[in-house]
Amino acid sequence: MPRSPALVVVSGPAGAGKTTLAHALARAVGCPAICRDEIKEGMVHARPDVVPGLRDELSMRTLPTFFGVLGVLLEAGVTTVAEAAFQDRLWRPGLEPLRGLARIRIVHCLVGADVALARVLRRWEENPLRRAHGTRPAADAAEYARAHRAFDRVSVDAPWIEVDTTDGYAPGLDELVAFVNA
Repeated sequence: MPRSPALVVVSGPAGAGKTTLAHALARAVGCPAICRDEIKEGMVHARPDVVPGLRDELSMRTLPTFFGVLGVLLEAGVTTVAEAAFQDRLWRPGLEPLRGLARIRIVHCLVGADVALARVLRRWEENPLRRAHGTRPAADAAEYARAHRAFDRVSVDAPWIEVDTTDGYAPGLDELVAFVNA
């Protein structure tokens, strides 16, 4: 009997290194990476007039598009890396229906708030498409640290592993690939 594809959920707070890890892990596993922010940034090309915000038109369309793409891939038997913040209250309802299509594996990225803030601010300056997600993040380290600590990781019942992304990956990609394939 064929084995179900894996859905590798890469999660963590802003600036935790999720997107970079998702693409590296997808290359190592040999599968696509589907990134929520990249979907929204792609939508901006068709709607450059949208004013970004928490509940703007593109934000409201991004979530169902993201989960729709995941569903199509998993139904086709494609192991997939899915990357987004995956805070529990917003993301668990979209992940639960995929449980019947795939073996879910959760990879949670960890990094200190100071490193995360530096990454977020650098990304904002270097990538004009980041404006699709709202206004420039505040550079207040204490405020950012509070938000970073308040991150509510997804609580789907599935195997999970934590990855420190401060400087490279600990555990490394080989161990992460083994986790995905277990």
